[in-house]
Amino acid sequence: MREFDYTRAETLSGAADQLGEDASVIAGGTNLLDLMKIQVMTPSRLVDITRIDGLSDICEDGEGLRIGALVTNSELAADPRVRDGWPLLSRAILAGASAQIRNKATTGGNLLQRTRCPYFYDTAMPCNKRNPGEGCSAKQGDGRMLAIFGTSEHCLAAHPSDMAVALAALKAEVEIRSAEGDARRIPIGELHKLPGDRPDIETVLAPDEIITAVYLPAPQADTKQVYKKVRDRASYAFALVSVGVAVAMDDDRIASVSCAIGGVAPKPWTDPELEKALVGQAPSDEVFGQAADKALTQARCQSDTEFKKPLLRRTLIAALREATGLAVSAPGVETARIPA
Repeated sequence: MREFDYTRAETLSGAADQLGEDASVIAGGTNLLDLMKIQVMTPSRLVDITRIDGLSDICEDGEGLRIGALVTNSELAADPRVRDGWPLLSRAILAGASAQIRNKATTGGNLLQRTRCPYFYDTAMPCNKRNPGEGCSAKQGDGRMLAIFGTSEHCLAAHPSDMAVALAALKAEVEIRSAEGDARRIPIGELHKLPGDRPDIETVLAPDEIITAVYLPAPQADTKQVYKKVRDRASYAFALVSVGVAVAMDDDRIASVSCAIGGVAPKPWTDPELEKALVGQAPSDEVFGQAADKALTQARCQSDTEFKKPLLRRTLIAALREATGLAVSAPGVETARIPA
């Protein structure tokens, strides 16, 4: 690990003033410290925000919920309001990492965690996300964990967060503050950037901006929420494919559907055309399969990622079957229909 300066901020403005191109915010540090140890990230300054008031609270915001950026994953998943109104979020968080990591990892940090592409972690290999212009080793390498949507010739890395997928399906918003004290709220779908020709620029955050909260909108009445994750082992593994859906039914037809997909793109992947193809339809495997096939026309695979197409199709159909009542939840899996 390289030498760095450490600052403990007492206020948001004080933290933002310390930020810049070579500085990083630290809270739980579950991803950042690992990357610093292997010199994938080498900030000259760490700005500790864990003592700033108001960032560790979960509070009601109208009929929705405001989640402070320092709320830990464990606290968020266990909150009774989240479990009752947004069970998709609770389920997704519990599907990620170990209990020890969830006890330290924060809401803001989870959204900003870096890819688990093996070539990003291997400093002996060229990587445009680490050093723009070096090249992308993944294009000729092992692609099992790589993306199939939203990639570019410069980067094939996938975003690893389970929580972000759930928040995208729930139409959450992210609150951001700058050094000047200006605040803005953006849909979570606008937070992460696709790689294009600058894979190293992963979000829309300016160097002096900090995520301060996430807002959950009011849960839609009579909506069932489901999260499904497929991985190589039963626990502590990143998703090969994950699907979060929230579906409301009108008698025997789909009234509304919100869907986000993980493990397959540089950000939680959403497809308005997929959702549009489902609204108004009577649930069936044929309808779900046709919608999935339409979404998969956008997939761009390598030989190592071709398996993700049928895997995603099956996972999406399984999630939609459960959310529309064609299938029951597996034993021990928490899903919920929000009361009307």
